[in-house]
Amino acid sequence: MIAFSRNLVFKDFFLKLFSLALAALTWFTIRIAIEKEVSPVGPLSLTPPERRVFARVPVVVLSSAEDVRSFKVNPQEVEVTVQGDARTLSTIQTKDIRALVDLTGIGAARDLRKRIEVSTPAGVTHERIDPSEVRVIFPPKS
Repeated sequence: MIAFSRNLVFKDFFLKLFSLALAALTWFTIRIAIEKEVSPVGPLSLTPPERRVFARVPVVVLSSAEDVRSFKVNPQEVEVTVQGDARTLSTIQTKDIRALVDLTGIGAARDLRKRIEVSTPAGVTHERIDPSEVRVIFPPKS
C-alpha cells in the first residue's frame, strides 16, 4: 500500500506538476476574462464584409503626354460595387473611387473596346463594375 501511494505521487512527478500549473493558468485566464467581460482570444470578425454601390463614377481616360487628342468614351460614367469594413465604407465618397481607361500606346483604332480599371482606397476592394468595358471614340488626327 505504501508503494502504491509513493508511485501515485512521485511517478512522473514533473509531468504532473506541469499539468497542474497549466490547469491553474487556464483557470485564472478564464476567471479574469469573465470578471472583465472580455474575450481572452480577442475579437473574431465572422461577419461578412459590407457592400456599397457607387453610381455615376466618371471614367477617366489616361493617355500619353504627347497625345493631345481628346478621347471620348461611351459610357462616360459607370456603377462600381465595393466591399469592405462598414466603418471604412461609411467614410468614402464617389470621388475616392477612380475608374480609368489606359490608352497609352494606342495610335488609332476603329470600334475599340477597353476594360475599365478601378482604384479604391485602402481596405476597400471593388467587386463589380457595370459596364466592365467602354467604347473608345477617337477624334481624327490633325
